[in-house]
Amino acid sequence: MIQVDLRLQPADLRSKIDQMWRLSAAKIRSIERGYDPAKGSPVFTVQGRYTSRGWTEWTQGFQFGSAILQFDATGDEEFLRIGRDRTASLMAPHLSHTGVHDHGFNNVSTYGNLLRLMEEGHIADDPWERRYYELALKVSGAIQAARWTQIRDGGYIHSFNGSHSLFADTIRSLRSLAIAHRLGHVLMEENDKRISLLERLIEHGRTTAKYAVYYGEGRDAYDVWGRVAHESVFNVRDGNYRCPNSQQGYSPFSTWTRGLAWIMCGYAEQLEFLEAISDEEVASHGGRAAVEAVFLKAARASCDFYIQNTPADGIPYWDTGAPGLAHIPNHGERPAEPFNDYEPVDSSAAAIAAQALLRLGDYLGRRGAREDGARYRQAGLTVLNTLLGPPYLSTDENHQGLILHSVYHRPNGWDYVPPGRRIPCGESSMWGDYHAREAALYVQRLIRRQPALRFWGASAADRSASSDAILRHGGRTSGLPLGRT
Repeated sequence: MIQVDLRLQPADLRSKIDQMWRLSAAKIRSIERGYDPAKGSPVFTVQGRYTSRGWTEWTQGFQFGSAILQFDATGDEEFLRIGRDRTASLMAPHLSHTGVHDHGFNNVSTYGNLLRLMEEGHIADDPWERRYYELALKVSGAIQAARWTQIRDGGYIHSFNGSHSLFADTIRSLRSLAIAHRLGHVLMEENDKRISLLERLIEHGRTTAKYAVYYGEGRDAYDVWGRVAHESVFNVRDGNYRCPNSQQGYSPFSTWTRGLAWIMCGYAEQLEFLEAISDEEVASHGGRAAVEAVFLKAARASCDFYIQNTPADGIPYWDTGAPGLAHIPNHGERPAEPFNDYEPVDSSAAAIAAQALLRLGDYLGRRGAREDGARYRQAGLTVLNTLLGPPYLSTDENHQGLILHSVYHRPNGWDYVPPGRRIPCGESSMWGDYHAREAALYVQRLIRRQPALRFWGASAADRSASSDAILRHGGRTSGLPLGRT
């Protein structure tokens, strides 16, 4: 269980965040100079150098999105040029990619971040450039929403595995639907049928919450509060749910921790998005109270599970049921050991989870649940504080990765195992590095009392979610146990 530091404040991370951005700049430059895009998207490092790994091209947006975040955090226009130019020259195929569930990863990290900077006034509001980003994001949201499977009690955006497959990961791709809806877009189908992107967002969120997240309600023998299944499998002929599955985790009945982190972050962000839209928009989809209740239950359950089942320092092993953990005594009660001989940790899951915990905590604080919110918030600060120090932050100028000890696909054996070691360690991933930067930027804005980091950007309607408001609602927790409301 995470030993949550109840005294840690955002400002306590200032020097670590500053150091991270200094290291980050050199690593982005190294990849920009030395990586050939013709090889495919950079995925993870091998001996400190980024390399590709063919599956789907889901990480390219994180590469160029990292440069955009670097500009956002530091104001160095070199990185804005990299992010803007590379988005324009290389990202267009991702906009119309009909075969993946990754639009939120690739397109919101690039086109979305650039539009957000314009919304926030960090870059000039050029009308044609704005329309370019808006058009890209409208197309992306509609294409993602079209990848739809209807089932007996709703529907979902299916994974690249096929129409039978619902991935936990896709909850964070709902950002593409959210932005496109916010821009006034719809999906057009046969006979000019207009499909609401908000409706598809909410339906996917409900389906994922119902089947991918467990609540200790007796669905199976391993049903505990907050467990997450990576994949949910359906019979597409009759629309019935069949079983849990896992592509990258150890088993359908354990929890792959990066899948858990995607659920945590996706629901926390969508709760923020629901705050930014009107009651009228949600009314025809069950109403605000009903939708928020489903999303909040999933967010709280998954975040509770992460806190309860992660080692003391906040860095998880790659799967909570990984068999080698039996050889690591009291592995859940002490700091994670990335150099053990049995099971790898996954720092990328921690980078995603840190942001989720911070966002959920701040959301609950704004809603009046200050003590419970502070507990999640402090957990997020605790995780980020660990990530931004040794042995996770990469200070080696010859290593292109930013956050060490990330794992991609343990069952397939894709991750590099150094000589003399028995498990993968010492390497980085594009998604882990990106999400560490995003979490650091979130906290940096808290420290500087700047507008809160939202994927759609700040606007007059979002002022209540400013960092000042978050800091006012934040506070120290009394250490009360996690709730299930």
